[in-house]
Amino acid sequence: MDKNKSIDHQLRATWQAVAKMYNEQAANYNSTMATAFVLLNIDKENGTPSTALGPLMGMEPTSLSRILKSMEEKGAISREKNPDDGRGVIVKLTTYGLEMRKFSKNHVYQFNNVIREHIEEDELEAFFKVTVTINKLIAEKKIFEPIQQDH
Repeated sequence: MDKNKSIDHQLRATWQAVAKMYNEQAANYNSTMATAFVLLNIDKENGTPSTALGPLMGMEPTSLSRILKSMEEKGAISREKNPDDGRGVIVKLTTYGLEMRKFSKNHVYQFNNVIREHIEEDELEAFFKVTVTINKLIAEKKIFEPIQQDH
C-alpha cells in the first residue's frame, strides 16, 4: 500500500508535525508540549487529583510522574493532600503555572484558528467524524481479530 494512502501513516505523520511544532513553541518558554498538555488539564481553580490526570490525558503513570516532578521543580505546580482522600494528592497550578497555562492555551487557540481559516467547516466535521470512528473501532477492538492460542 502506498504510504500516502495509508490512514495510520497520515495520522502519525500529521501528529508528529503537530508535536514538533508545539515543542518548538514550548521550548521558547523552557517547556515541552507534554508539560503544556498537563497544564491545560489541571483545573485552574481547584486543582486535579493526580490519579485523575493520567486517564484524563491518556498518559502512563510513570511518564506523568516524571513530568509532574519537573513541573514542581520549575515552580509551575504544587501538590497538596487530597482533603477527601488522605492517601491522594491534588495537583494545583501556582501563579507561574497559571501564567504558563495561559501561554499554552493561546497557542492551542492560535493553531485551531489558523486551521479553521484554511479548512471548511464541513471538512472539519468529516475529520472529527472519522477520528471518532477510528477511536471507537480501536476501543471496541474491532480492528484486529484476537489471536487464538492452542492449548
